[in-house]
Amino acid sequence: MTVPLRPLRIAAHTELVSLLLMLANLATVHLKPLTSLLGPAHGCAYLFVVLATWRLAPAATATKATAVVPGIGGLLVLRSLSHATARSTGDTEVSPGPERHDSTPACGPRT
Repeated sequence: MTVPLRPLRIAAHTELVSLLLMLANLATVHLKPLTSLLGPAHGCAYLFVVLATWRLAPAATATKATAVVPGIGGLLVLRSLSHATARSTGDTEVSPGPERHDSTPACGPRT
């Protein structure tokens, strides 16, 4: 049985973006209306991530505990779930990067 992760993915990204916007607002102009809008949005996204993760049957206890990390907990949960799915299906690589066929370092040649 596959579990739809789209709502969790949307909430996880909303949680992170709203936190970053709140911190940027705090560090710059600190507009009260923006804080009044972003605070509840972040709180709702955070609670949705935590509750959605705790309701997922395939989520391990460590994954459920990761969900309570503010800001990036949802993204860590999604990563953990993708790793668990890859392990259960027998994939050897979870997210392969670009293949490199030469011996050039990833940062480019030194001059």
